Amino acid sequence: MIGSLRGRLADKGIDEVLLEVGGVGYRLAIPLSTYEALPREGEEVALLTHLHVREDELALYGFATERERALFETLVGVSGIGPRLALQVLSRLSPERFVVAIRGQDLVTLRGIPGVGKKTAERMVLELKDRLEEYAEEIEAAPPATLNTEGEDAVKALVALGIRRLAAERVVAETLA
Repeated sequence: MIGSLRGRLADKGIDEVLLEVGGVGYRLAIPLSTYEALPREGEEVALLTHLHVREDELALYGFATERERALFETLVGVSGIGPRLALQVLSRLSPERFVVAIRGQDLVTLRGIPGVGKKTAERMVLELKDRLEEYAEEIEAAPPATLNTEGEDAVKALVALGIRRLAAERVVAETLA
């Protein structure tokens, strides 16, 4: 229904933004990766969106890239995974690392995501292993993920302190090597 929004970034938080479009403020929940890509408050930004409709709620979710939105929409299609858990997945793992974890049936990595237990991780692998083939060629061409859960936590902490994600990943990878 609402595929994207472009407007002034009125307010931003780690997990949501207020985007002012034509005098109307839209509150969008976002993953951490989108937060990292946002400009400063007051500047113009365009976000891809997903409108989640429930009986008692209309919720907008915003994404910096089409890949994030597509993966989010795939995740909410899995039984037992709602939009909040899908955002947790995207905040914890990059789309590439998530696809590698699913294809490699890496339950330890999946269970490291807050809200994902053993059964949910197994269900994710079972339901998604064949549905993520569109990412296969891109993932195989990319270098393998080398950060463990602790390394990913360190990267997130550095990003929260204002360091760019790529620089943080490089520093953490060098430190753990």
